[in-house]
Amino acid sequence: MKVIAINGSPRPIGNTSNILHEVQDQFEREGIEMEMISIYDYHFMNCNVCLTCEIRGDGRCQDEDDGFNDILDRLREADGILITSPTYANACPSMLQTFLERAALVFEKGDMGLNGKVGGAIAICGHDGGSVVYNQLVDFLLRNGMSVCGSNPLPIVHALNSPQYEDDKQGMKGVRSLVGNMTALILKMNGY
Repeated sequence: MKVIAINGSPRPIGNTSNILHEVQDQFEREGIEMEMISIYDYHFMNCNVCLTCEIRGDGRCQDEDDGFNDILDRLREADGILITSPTYANACPSMLQTFLERAALVFEKGDMGLNGKVGGAIAICGHDGGSVVYNQLVDFLLRNGMSVCGSNPLPIVHALNSPQYEDDKQGMKGVRSLVGNMTALILKMNGY
């Protein structure tokens, strides 16, 4: 069993990546492998809605050189998808937005490759905009036909500079609750 965690932060060592390391420990204690993909390790072009993905019908974008299709293939193979994002200017960072836009179109016009998978989202914000980003990520997961896990409290962590995420006890409680709910559903879907 495997979860792919998408890190939407441009910072290699920040609140988002540190939270993901804690999440990875929690998943792996339950026997679920977690692979992290940092979106900022790639240089994606914006989607120009050429609709080649629809014409091809194979669930791939026409741009074969930027690693985008490789990520989509890895997502298709996973049992669960966790998207994490900091909040910049009341939205997710631009590279993550580019990835989500392209992926949404390719999956919709291609094979709906995430349909039925377990999904989850975590947003990190300095002071405001966390709920906007959280809802944006959840919307992406839902539009792809995923079973999206929630938590109480919501997994929206208030932190500006790392490791301030540790100070938001409620936000981190929401993160742990989300991971627990995702774990339970993945195990159930795999007959455990």
